[in-house]
Amino acid sequence: MIVRHASVDLNLLTALDALLAEESVTAAADRLGLSGPAMSRTLGRIRRTIGDPVLVRAGRTMVPTPRALEIRAEVRRLVEAAHGVLAPSAPADPAQLARIFTLNANDLLVTALGPRLVALAAEEAPQVVLRFLGESYIDVPLLRDGAADLELGVIDSREPEIRTEELFTDRAVAVVRDDHPLTTVKLTPRRYADAPHLNFTRRGRLTGPVDTALAELGLRRKVIATVPTFAASLMMVRDSDAVGLASELAAASVIRGLGLRTLPIPFDLPAMTMEMAWHPRHEADAGHIWLRDLTRRAVAQAISAAPATARR
Repeated sequence: MIVRHASVDLNLLTALDALLAEESVTAAADRLGLSGPAMSRTLGRIRRTIGDPVLVRAGRTMVPTPRALEIRAEVRRLVEAAHGVLAPSAPADPAQLARIFTLNANDLLVTALGPRLVALAAEEAPQVVLRFLGESYIDVPLLRDGAADLELGVIDSREPEIRTEELFTDRAVAVVRDDHPLTTVKLTPRRYADAPHLNFTRRGRLTGPVDTALAELGLRRKVIATVPTFAASLMMVRDSDAVGLASELAAASVIRGLGLRTLPIPFDLPAMTMEMAWHPRHEADAGHIWLRDLTRRAVAQAISAAPATARR
């Protein structure tokens, strides 16, 4: 429908539909919750807009004009279409979803949750593709720009409109090869600091919360290398004397299968709050609602499968 005059009130379409369906001003008023006089005034406006009487008196009843009969079906179709546009979207049927969802995810979370997310999606929505983006070494507003549908990890920089939801809290553990010298002694802050260390960080930083905590104890560690991904750090730790870092959840998922061991860090570190974040443009999108629920269920499965010490 093309509106040719800015003065046309499209609310008249709903009133016209009621009048043509009821063929009565009183019944149409009751249907729309209006008074009789208000409905009569609306009929007058419709007549002036269309240039046709629409309904005319025939004894004690009213009958539609030829023009009204001609447009009745089209008016009904337009009103139904408008209701369909304005009604809340129905829940997505995952089996019918055929979309690519892009997730910008912390490398550690891709390792820990990625397999479960992919498995659940393949089972419920076989036409869906999950595309994981690696975190950039610079902060880019991927959610605002529409380049990503969902962000997972420690959300430390966000635009004010971004929606966030906490998934779980985690803590750091040390990672060493299975026969590392630190596995045979009690791990103290001094022994931890004296070992060679390997960082994984998307920005290539050589220091972080571990160094802050050690400095408060009067200690300093030696970082021998920094790599951009969690997976790369595990491979390097496996083949060296270096001490790496992981989260308890990731450790529960992948560490043991690589011939590595975890050790509790012998001093306090801040807990890591893992969140998912999305742009409000997706808030009511049925497919995105399913994706967020999928993520919650993948997290619940991962936590349930982890040893009790890794559950927060």
